[in-house]
Amino acid sequence: MSGPGTAAGAAGRAGQSDALEHLARVGLIAYGMVHVLVAWLALQLAWGGGSSESADQSGALATLAESPVGKPLLWVLAVGLVALALWQAAEVVRWRSGWSASGDTRKKAVEKTVKAVAKAVVYAALAVLAFRAATGGGQSGSGQQQQTTAGVLGWPGGRWLVAAAGLVVIGVGAHHVLKGLKKGFLEEIDLASAPPTAERTVTRLGQVGYPAKGVAFAVVGALLVYAALTFDPARASGLDGAMRTILDAPFGRVLLTLVALGIAAFGAFCFVRARYPERT
Repeated sequence: MSGPGTAAGAAGRAGQSDALEHLARVGLIAYGMVHVLVAWLALQLAWGGGSSESADQSGALATLAESPVGKPLLWVLAVGLVALALWQAAEVVRWRSGWSASGDTRKKAVEKTVKAVAKAVVYAALAVLAFRAATGGGQSGSGQQQQTTAGVLGWPGGRWLVAAAGLVVIGVGAHHVLKGLKKGFLEEIDLASAPPTAERTVTRLGQVGYPAKGVAFAVVGALLVYAALTFDPARASGLDGAMRTILDAPFGRVLLTLVALGIAAFGAFCFVRARYPERT
């Protein structure tokens, strides 16, 4: 006997697997570590630390690879990030079964499915970056994004696709800001098993971390839109370019420092979430 119900049940059992949950905790720690390293690179950029790495995820992983235990740790992080992607894939199947419902139940199922797909893609992409860093391959995130943007701009209607992608990224940034202001991130923490001190700590971290990450996303999206308007893929310089754009703004050093501290707070939020995870 097969069908959506049995698929959802199998996904639920997979998502509840102790082994997968333990690996997903490692993935959350890895996700947090990437953000802390990005924050450190952004601070170096703001205060002239002279780092040769780009202030983005690929730069963070490259920095980790240069440490004495970097390569083995990158393999562990990559496996954990793959587990996170699988964790969210199981959520996709579980919530997809609710699409046949009606009213608010169906609306919630569609929303949860879309979010789980987006998270699975992000975690899988970071896992690929971690594998490349562990094997000494790949290039900077800004370089990859510029190549991709150049290719898309060459398509019929490519300029509109790049602009639309930029607007979507801006929307994601706005969502992160609102999520931080409205404390929506608390749904990702199992508050029932967390002590009051942990709840207060994670609330403060989320209130700072999510808006800061949202601002970075919004700048990345704005650069994509600008690349589409000017037909210049070099403008689409990813997160590293967003950091440099913030630095070039009035009071840029202070603004970039605040964004970096906020991104570090998001990384710390991921560490707490790894201790008290709640799948959503």
